[in-house]
Amino acid sequence: MSKIAIVTGAYQGIGKGIADGLKGAGYTVIYSDVHAEMEGEIYCKCDISKAEDRIALRDFALEKFGRIDLLVNNAGVACKVRLDVLETTEESFDRVVGINTKGTFFMCQVFANAMIECLAKGLEDYSPRIVNIASNSSYTSSTSRGEYCISKAGVSMTTLLFADKLAEFGIPVFEVRPGIIKTPMTDVVSAKYDKLIAEGITPIKRWGTPEDVANCVIAAASGLLDFGTGTVLNADGGFHIRRL
Repeated sequence: MSKIAIVTGAYQGIGKGIADGLKGAGYTVIYSDVHAEMEGEIYCKCDISKAEDRIALRDFALEKFGRIDLLVNNAGVACKVRLDVLETTEESFDRVVGINTKGTFFMCQVFANAMIECLAKGLEDYSPRIVNIASNSSYTSSTSRGEYCISKAGVSMTTLLFADKLAEFGIPVFEVRPGIIKTPMTDVVSAKYDKLIAEGITPIKRWGTPEDVANCVIAAASGLLDFGTGTVLNADGGFHIRRL
């Protein structure tokens, strides 16, 4: 039987790249996003910031397929307006952290419990995994979007917490940290990053692609890294390397 993967934020950009990559790797993929529908794919609408949507997505997968082999928590938002940390609004902070961090945390909780129940049923060839998509902003200061940096740092800690807790159940949890990736979300700052990349902000002097991120997810999902639960895979052209 084909393994079942769920990818949130899969309508476009990194999420769609991940979902398409997993489908190409042989998974049956449930695409999920806040849009009403998505033609041509198995789709379930879900706003990860809402408890009822998280439960509905879980129930959709279990009722349709009876198992969840892989959860990829990709859904997230950027700041609507970039403001200096001296001017950041509580409204923006609550929105970004509520979706990116709180949403991801409780997605892990809901689906980890579902995976534990599936393990108890003794399903054939069942080795579930979770992959969280964070960002190089998890550890990089950007004072014009502090709430986003904080939200992604929270995703990184969420990965560690669930990797720790779920180890006893044999459920590995991984994190992928994209860097400068060419997506609709980065279109508004493309000139800025074109210049930075040309100047060498990353050792590999090109934009990343959704496929670069997808390859890291596929590696994490392969089973070859399971003993390294909690591992971070950087899809960032070497941005994480400290250089003099």
